[in-house]
Amino acid sequence: SLFCTLLLSFCCFLFFGLSRYQAEWVTGHLPVPDYSQNSTNEQTTLGSAVTVLLIPSLYSLVLLLGLPANALALWVLATRTERLPSTVFLMNLAAADLLLVSVLPFKISYYFLGNHWPFGEALCRLTTAFFYGNMYCSVLLLACIAADRYLAVVHPFSSRAFRTRAFAAGTCAGVWLCSAGLTLPLSLQRQSYPLLGAGLTLCHDVLPRQEDDAFYFYYFAALIGCAFALPLLLLLLSSGAVLRVLLRAGRRYGHAAKLTVLVVLALVVFYVPSNVLLLVHYSSACSERRGRLYLGYMVSLALSTCNSCADPFVYYYVSEDFREKVRRRVFGSSKKSATSMKTSKETLPRSKDSLV
Repeated sequence: SLFCTLLLSFCCFLFFGLSRYQAEWVTGHLPVPDYSQNSTNEQTTLGSAVTVLLIPSLYSLVLLLGLPANALALWVLATRTERLPSTVFLMNLAAADLLLVSVLPFKISYYFLGNHWPFGEALCRLTTAFFYGNMYCSVLLLACIAADRYLAVVHPFSSRAFRTRAFAAGTCAGVWLCSAGLTLPLSLQRQSYPLLGAGLTLCHDVLPRQEDDAFYFYYFAALIGCAFALPLLLLLLSSGAVLRVLLRAGRRYGHAAKLTVLVVLALVVFYVPSNVLLLVHYSSACSERRGRLYLGYMVSLALSTCNSCADPFVYYYVSEDFREKVRRRVFGSSKKSATSMKTSKETLPRSKDSLV
């Protein structure tokens, strides 16, 4: 009887403890927005036209454009082009963009349901880690492509010895491992929590009160520094050096120079706002404005996925040679064997349609 009494006492203690703990989950600190026991304002924010219409509509557009564009590009790169070092980087970029787009149906459903996650904790963790992991993997691969192009254009002879398929494959493997390692904490931390009084289960939108905001601030600061700021710096320096070479070559490479600038602008426009707001809304100095930052951050995060739609057209379909391979592959207008796609990732462009 003593054992039963102790067991009953423990169960009662556990029940009331967990009830109090659950209340703290939804009333405390969070990434976005700032929740309290009175969740009327938060429900209004979560149910606004921006969260239930604009954001899922943006994700839907990215899914409709990015899925076929990247899938077709990956298919053609894998079957119709010679496995040059540049091709290895491009295939991995298409794969990363394709994987990022593949998790968007879950986010679309989440926002169309009014920020309600019905898929369980495990899938919430997986989706969150997959989303950020592949997004930053794309950024790292863009930097690798820019560096590879720099070596091919600025140092074509001295770099030929180590610019091999094996080197490119090893670099890409390192990028994938780095992306997985950097986003591993997101898959180890609980990501879904209930919002009291609203009947909603939020995914990656709320943190428990006892969670230390400083951890997430420093974590995302390290993530952004390693997976965005440093790759962006490498891309800027590499593209700047390539651009100088092209401009010295005269009008012959004018179109390629414009596309080089477009590559840099696309990365800055699509990724800088979301990464800046990500740090700002985790900053304790801005804790009082988190509710107001929520919509801006989520919209900028949705816009950052648009880069997955832009990549295929900036890196693949801009090349007439690649478009011809697509036509032959899709429509079967030619039975020619696979040939090399000599883009400027490998050599200087031979036509004004090539991208450097």
